Amino acid sequence: MSKGLYTLDFSEIGTEDHDRVGGKCASLGDMTQAGVAVPPGFAVTTDAYAEMLKHHGLQAEIERHLKGVDPDDLDSVDRAAQAIRIRIRSHHLPESVEAAIRVAYAEMGEGMPVAVRSSATAEDMPDASFAGQQDTYLWVKGGDDVVAKVRDCWASLYTTRAVAYREKNKISHIDVLMSVGVQKMVNAKTAGVAMTLDPVTGDRTRIVIDASWGLGELVVSGIVTPDNYTVEKILMEVIDRKISDKHVELVGDAALGEAVEREVEEARRKVQCVSDAEIIAIATLAKQLEKQKKCPQDIEWAIDADLPEGQNLLALQSRPETVWSQKKKDGAKKTYSTGMMGIVSTLNSALKVKT
Repeated sequence: MSKGLYTLDFSEIGTEDHDRVGGKCASLGDMTQAGVAVPPGFAVTTDAYAEMLKHHGLQAEIERHLKGVDPDDLDSVDRAAQAIRIRIRSHHLPESVEAAIRVAYAEMGEGMPVAVRSSATAEDMPDASFAGQQDTYLWVKGGDDVVAKVRDCWASLYTTRAVAYREKNKISHIDVLMSVGVQKMVNAKTAGVAMTLDPVTGDRTRIVIDASWGLGELVVSGIVTPDNYTVEKILMEVIDRKISDKHVELVGDAALGEAVEREVEEARRKVQCVSDAEIIAIATLAKQLEKQKKCPQDIEWAIDADLPEGQNLLALQSRPETVWSQKKKDGAKKTYSTGMMGIVSTLNSALKVKT
């Protein structure tokens, strides 16, 4: 895929492209270039979003709707945010932007199921926890649906929560741009998150892993209480494990062409969903990413049921850990009684899935 104005393949993206592809896609590109196993895909650049605003004169409309909004009056914020989302969704993409997205998707394989994920430029700023404030769409198939979901991701830059957050933190709405990642769907047997420190104590000699059946979105959104494993980072040994009742999973349904929630049968609910060898493999990946990124990491991973053992562990996202780095910076005393789930519960917004 040739490097273009409106789309960039993950293999073409480095950390220097952050302003064009946002934190999520910059991280995926950086990992891809470093040889980490990442599902293939591409970023729809912020140039495409900016062209959408310019083509339809949306910047002036956005500024008009937000003029005089009181961030402490949620009804006022909600009315303005909803009006902006409606305006964005009511317009077709500029022809050049839509054509670029369709070409990039076709090169992945027309009809391939993909995840369409928002990647805002302010998403992973250490002082602005944007992660999870915009939308993610799973099991998207076909050029028409991919184009529509890209536009929906752009509109989600103006959710009530995101608008209120920017207002309260005095972040310019117009200066925050939106890239969108389009990435091959993973047929996840198990998935979850890993942190290269203990999220309760900040102990950097530990890697803490949460895991559950199916796609990881139910873990990061807090719907499922996952298994929890602690690995000693130097010796790479499992030193603690808590097995939970994992009552529901999110899986791709090829017949329906979407991700669906389904109950986990009794035989799998209360058993360990990853082997000890897989736990160590996840910890090794996390340790590798921490070394590569040069700071503690918060990682989303999945084990793909369609890939052979030893090649089936995939990194879906790696971002700098923010809670303890921010605590160290401001010296504040905080308590995190809910463990990892208290930290990752805002990583993803509500999913558009069949329930």
